Amino acid sequence: MNIGFIGLGIMGRPMALHLKAAGHTLIVPERCSLTAEIREAATVVADAEAVAKAAEIIILMVPDTPDVERVLFGAAGVAGGLSAGKLVIDMSSISPTATKDFAERVAALGCGYVDAPVSGGEVGAKNAALTIMCGGATADFERALPLFQAMGKNITHVGEAPGAGQVCKVANQIIVALNIQAVAEALTFAKKAGADPAKVRQALMGGFANSRILEVHAERMINRTFAPGFRIRLHQKDLNLALGSAKDMGMALPNTAIAQQMFSAVAAHGGADLDHSALVQAIELMAGI
Repeated sequence: MNIGFIGLGIMGRPMALHLKAAGHTLIVPERCSLTAEIREAATVVADAEAVAKAAEIIILMVPDTPDVERVLFGAAGVAGGLSAGKLVIDMSSISPTATKDFAERVAALGCGYVDAPVSGGEVGAKNAALTIMCGGATADFERALPLFQAMGKNITHVGEAPGAGQVCKVANQIIVALNIQAVAEALTFAKKAGADPAKVRQALMGGFANSRILEVHAERMINRTFAPGFRIRLHQKDLNLALGSAKDMGMALPNTAIAQQMFSAVAAHGGADLDHSALVQAIELMAGI
């Protein structure tokens, strides 16, 4: 298929290259940040509108809700290049409420819409092992499924309603944040008590406390390797979606709010672009380490 891909950052670049490796034709908008690898793999056109005109399916992988709206409906945006029968797939992590609106506006142009946010970070993107959570009509999901299979492993059609995938992703980000906070507290406790955090991690990985966060993020905390796989500022954005939606529904997410404050503490000390495992720095600061 002719696939338009907009958003070639840490996650988007390897995702797009997996589609190329699967035999699809890539079409991307011109950006000064395009790597030589992408320029060789893809047809480069002027803008998002030109991408939509040339592609059967247009994939978005951009940071936040306003970015999706701008790419879709702004000047020289995707909407200007859409024609009936095309499919828009938004793999960004954005507001479930805004997603419903975007899907309706795209449907009015005679096109399908699937929201398909991902989890797995840079490692998952590079290894084509992403978890992909999808909302949208079954026919649109099935049309997109071969593309998802080229980029991920755990692919779930969460529901027919637009935004169902985004709701699932927000839930995912709550769980990930609270697990990072739990691991950070445990390792900081061990260190403060005089135990070797690396040995504590090794022991815990053999028991009921084991998790992907303990396996991957705890190692980053111990080795102080905070180069971003997923930036703190982006996790803050996702938790803001969780807390804002919870407020709208009249419910409390107390531990999510605490995790957000821990991220904010690290960001206030210049760490907004560190990997989210750097939340441990806030715990360590309060522990006097």
